Amino acid sequence: MSSQPFSRLNPLNFLQTFVVQSLESNDKNGEKPSPLGRIEQLGLNAAACFEAAYREERVLEGALDHAQYADMIVEIKNKIGGGFSRASSEPGMVRVINSRCPFGDAVRHAPELCQMTSSVFGGIAARNFGYAKVLLDKRIAVGDGLCEARIYIDPEQAAQHSGDEYHHKGEIIVGKSAYAEVGMRIEKRMSKVWCGIPARKSGSPGSPGLVARSPGMCKALEVVEVVAPTKASVLITGETGVGKEVAARAIHAMSERWNNKFVAVNCGAIPENLVESVLFGHERGAFTGAYEVHHGFFERADKGTLFLDEIDSLPLLAQARLLRVLQENEFERVGGKQCLTADVRIVAAGGNQLDKLIAQGLFRLDLYYRLNVVPIYIPPLRERPEDILPLAEMMLSRLSEKYHKRIHTLSRQAVAQLMAYGWPGNVRELENILERSFIFAAGAELEQVMLPEAASSTPGMPEHAGSGTASRTLKAARKHAADKAEETMLKELLEKFGGNISKVAKSIEISPRAVHQKLSLHRIDPKVFRLPPA
Repeated sequence: MSSQPFSRLNPLNFLQTFVVQSLESNDKNGEKPSPLGRIEQLGLNAAACFEAAYREERVLEGALDHAQYADMIVEIKNKIGGGFSRASSEPGMVRVINSRCPFGDAVRHAPELCQMTSSVFGGIAARNFGYAKVLLDKRIAVGDGLCEARIYIDPEQAAQHSGDEYHHKGEIIVGKSAYAEVGMRIEKRMSKVWCGIPARKSGSPGSPGLVARSPGMCKALEVVEVVAPTKASVLITGETGVGKEVAARAIHAMSERWNNKFVAVNCGAIPENLVESVLFGHERGAFTGAYEVHHGFFERADKGTLFLDEIDSLPLLAQARLLRVLQENEFERVGGKQCLTADVRIVAAGGNQLDKLIAQGLFRLDLYYRLNVVPIYIPPLRERPEDILPLAEMMLSRLSEKYHKRIHTLSRQAVAQLMAYGWPGNVRELENILERSFIFAAGAELEQVMLPEAASSTPGMPEHAGSGTASRTLKAARKHAADKAEETMLKELLEKFGGNISKVAKSIEISPRAVHQKLSLHRIDPKVFRLPPA
């Protein structure tokens, strides 16, 4: 590259440079790095070529100053089709903004390509200043409308920020994405925990999947890594299906309790009149049907971790009992007189409605403070586009094993569908849709993803002109109207019966389970309609 004038740099020979670097990288080492690591290494290698050509064109020698560095990275990016410019910045940091991505709109389907920008900026900065940390604050790839990058060259100033670090060691630049690193450490520890468990029955799930390529998810994992070795209670929040239990299992795996039990309980699935018995146990004869002593979840999780999912669904009386256990580390079984103790690490999880429930008096503020010592927020999948394809690849691999059917790749159309869809059901919906698509797929490639009908007009699933289009449009409109009518009816009934699912089910002559399914489909939280006790 350096043998050619920098003025001839354009999108074509930019890509040629990356191809050459990719081939050289494959020749030099036989091991296969992760896709994100490969992109980072290619960017670092190519950055050296671009810098050499730039210096040769302008007869520059010695280390660059801040202004020269900023001019160089802006010109490199703009030569290949970007719209970068310098922005005001504080000492010790260079800030640039971009209005047009060199990869065009295609970057929205492959947001991991932003790693190239990070590694080119970081590699050149580290070579000239010895150190760099790159933060991509805003990105066109995730729908921000523009890109904004900060490059810190002072390690002390950079210490308070999370980003991709680059060091100049000898004659090479060593890059290591801080996000990728923490994810790999946690995944390694989690694998150790699950590999130590006796072999499962055929077809049962293995180690929980942990995929973190997006900044939001990786920042959550950074908190996981810091809090896991402590005894602090943790409250994980996020939408349904984002992977709160996976984060809880990661906390357990990274703690000193990793070789003891991880006990998960869904508080929302426990009948209201049995919550205390399930959590704390009951004595023989405590109530009709209590023929034996029952050990609750707290006793079963002794020396381990107790994960309380859907904590916001606990009734107020059970909340009071739980608070006492957390404060005094002791409890009594229902119908019992003896105080029992259990050494349990509490990790709780709830939706995004906790603030509203507290304001309505449906969730105790003192319990919230006790649980929320360290908060962790898991962002929805629509805000984590970098995680979609890695998650899909992991799921396809597991489905291939489960169904003994070799499909490990996605077609271009399938990738476009996955990246364009909004995923209201998050990771759980992704898993459900991929399994359905996998079952009906033919060949060695998943050519099309069977998205819900309302999403069938997303890119990658073009409609055909003619009467078929009108028919599908009319059908979709009717379904939308029916869905809205059902949603309105459910809200009115929940309002009428104070959020009581059983009464709602009885009034429309279906099972409570069917009501729960409909509420989940319409993303309606019944707890919002429950009346505070008189």
